[in-house]
Amino acid sequence: MNIAVDLATVWAFIIAFAVFVYVVMDGFDLGLGILFPLFPEKRDRDVIMNSVAPVWDGNETWLVLGGGGLMAAFPLAYAVLMPALYTPMIAMLLGLVFRGVAFEFRWRTTKERNKWDIAFFGGSLLATLAQGIALGAILQGVHVEGRHYAGGWWDWLTPFSILTGVALVIGYALLGATWLVMKTEGELRDRAYHLSWVLLLAMLGAIAAVSIATPFLHIQYTERWFAWPNVLMTAQVPISVAVVTALLLRSLANKYDYQPFFLTLALFALSYAGLGISMYPYIVPQSITIWQAAAPENSQLFMLVGVAGLIPLILGYTAWAYWVFRGKVKPESGYH
Repeated sequence: MNIAVDLATVWAFIIAFAVFVYVVMDGFDLGLGILFPLFPEKRDRDVIMNSVAPVWDGNETWLVLGGGGLMAAFPLAYAVLMPALYTPMIAMLLGLVFRGVAFEFRWRTTKERNKWDIAFFGGSLLATLAQGIALGAILQGVHVEGRHYAGGWWDWLTPFSILTGVALVIGYALLGATWLVMKTEGELRDRAYHLSWVLLLAMLGAIAAVSIATPFLHIQYTERWFAWPNVLMTAQVPISVAVVTALLLRSLANKYDYQPFFLTLALFALSYAGLGISMYPYIVPQSITIWQAAAPENSQLFMLVGVAGLIPLILGYTAWAYWVFRGKVKPESGYH
């Protein structure tokens, strides 16, 4: 029994890690797509695309790992959550397809480049909004009877899920803006600094709105965050958010190139930690725990052996790709 509990916990952290790395790595290039209309000049758009050209498609490896890991390690949770989230998941995949196709095709045409730029923006916005809505739908809980989803087709669409969707759009846009600060020069970098200020204030408002709304979803969330002595631990999250925000504001005021991006990642990490505090040990909030949803021990152990070799490999080639293409992006060079 102890082995089963340990394996379920290990797999929960593996999937949580994969999803977070996806948010970190694919978040900023989705954010660049969201910001695309704010940079109408072809020269600027080419630089923006070239800043992520070497790495953007590899970032989605982590989405496959997270989704595949959920299906293999927690099949019951997968079977319950997917029917509840069919619409936002399909919308997300369509958005990623449009973004990927637009990324390649805009370099191959002149007359229709604007259409592909619109597709790049629309796909990025749709994928991000769908991810945020899906997160909100999971947090608010799904209707489960026995071992099956028993809710309706539109249960995912609520004011709270729309709020989380908009919050993620703002967050990814901030990641994109700080990425441009780190990777570009001149006027483009200056405009990215200005956008970072505006988006940071918007993101802080979004974090506050989601944080205030979440405890009202379920009494368990309220107890997890505010009951004594839990509050001694959970209070560290908003305190850390305040500290990171102060550092981020200072880095933007001093016009540092690298600190804003990594401090924005820290804000995402703290928000993700808050999500974990609210949900754990449930994988389907208030309905199914990670142990109830877990696959048999032998299956989890077999997959764990493969993942133990796979994750370091993915991390290694990802780190190598980012290292090779480090530094500022020049307008005259890049992907064609």
